Amino acid sequence: MVDHEVDTAAGTAVVDADVLDRRAASDGVLARVRNGLGELTGALRRVAEHVLSDPEAAARSTIVELAERSGTSPATITRFCRAMGFEGYADLRLGIASETGRARSAGWTIDIGREIQPSDPLARVLDQIMAADTRAMHDTATLLDLGEVERAAVAIAGASRVNIFGASGSALVGEEMQFSLHRIGVAAWAWNDVHEGLASAALLRSGDVALGISHTGQTRETIEMLAEAGSRGATTLALTGFPRSPLAELADIVLLTASQATTFRPDALSARHPQLVVLDLLYIAVAQRTHDRAHAAFRRTAQAVDGHKAAKRLSGNPGASEAESSRRSPTASEEALS
Repeated sequence: MVDHEVDTAAGTAVVDADVLDRRAASDGVLARVRNGLGELTGALRRVAEHVLSDPEAAARSTIVELAERSGTSPATITRFCRAMGFEGYADLRLGIASETGRARSAGWTIDIGREIQPSDPLARVLDQIMAADTRAMHDTATLLDLGEVERAAVAIAGASRVNIFGASGSALVGEEMQFSLHRIGVAAWAWNDVHEGLASAALLRSGDVALGISHTGQTRETIEMLAEAGSRGATTLALTGFPRSPLAELADIVLLTASQATTFRPDALSARHPQLVVLDLLYIAVAQRTHDRAHAAFRRTAQAVDGHKAAKRLSGNPGASEAESSRRSPTASEEALS
């Protein structure tokens, strides 16, 4: 039975046109649908969920068929198309068909969305994980605003102090970023305890940077720490999967990521690799803008720890001499920066 009960303004009120219009209509259709799912309610959300559950079938369906299968109406399908940045259903179908065709050619669609069964061989599980992560990376590249990455890199490159806030899995991602920035001479700290994070945020000032990481953008502790940093004049960055989340609304600069959930890896866990990729891009952008300082710092830090690596090599080979150790080849890190 076709449901008309939410084919009203209430069903579309949560969709911000200014947010959706910023997403290119020619590419990343499924990424935009997935990323905007939290902003949709009622009938529009059912359409989005149906499209995501079987994009290829949606691309083959007429507007009437899609309405029936999603339990909505053709009028709702039309409103959904406009919310996603398309003039009509024909454009939406073409966009989905083009994207699924590219994904099929690249092998991205293997088992995406299929539940992993206890009896599945590891080869199949590996294929599913690889396909899901590849799709998430592709979607993240589509969603990511490189202009925002540029702004974030400039802010970090000129900052005297960088604070990174996150909880649980996001805290681990934040620690990776702190480690990378520290190696190129950027004074960065990662905080996952809200008391310590708030105390550190209170000491920030104009010219400093604070980065909050939360896939949902709703982690209260991370929001509180970033808000405190912003109130002290620091430039605030958010790394999240939801552009209308409280964390994103709070930040001066928003970096978006996508995720592709699989069995045992819900969105928050499957977002980890895309988050790391975006932060890797940001880290390299900072290193580019501080090249001389970053080059010198990376070389010094590499040399500082290399003695321990040499000691391990010598302990494993008692016959090796100090002269042999001194004639070591440059490390890969040193070669990469020379």
